Amino acid sequence: MTTLRLVELTVDNVDDACDLKVAKPQRDYVSSVARSLAEAYVQPDIAWPRLVYAGKKLVGFVMAAFDPDNPTDYYRSYLWRLNIAAKHQKKGYGRFAVEAVLAEARRRDAASVTVSWMPGKHSPQPFYLRLGFKPTGEIDDDGEIVGRIQL
Repeated sequence: MTTLRLVELTVDNVDDACDLKVAKPQRDYVSSVARSLAEAYVQPDIAWPRLVYAGKKLVGFVMAAFDPDNPTDYYRSYLWRLNIAAKHQKKGYGRFAVEAVLAEARRRDAASVTVSWMPGKHSPQPFYLRLGFKPTGEIDDDGEIVGRIQL
């Protein structure tokens, strides 16, 4: 069995991270890793970016936001981004990444984690619902459906 692990970004892996691409139909639903890293760079106090490795192979990227004082409840503990490389999907790597974010949220004493998605044919909505996220009835600032999972 391949060992899955999260790795912090470094000068040695950032190029590979920026080259990671999701499946083409999903590109309208998730920002690139490069954009995510730019967002993390300008919000270092809340961003929690990690690379997902299966053995020595980079297979994904996940980023959470931990901002317990945010005035908007659903941005306090938030699964901000999930990118699994096109050829590595449907292997459990996305589930692993989300579970790692949930574990980090628990470590930080969060009561829940939120995520948002745009509905559509290639939306990640079914994936998040299978993991236990439930729509809250809220729509975020980008017009996306907000889902929450209790910890």
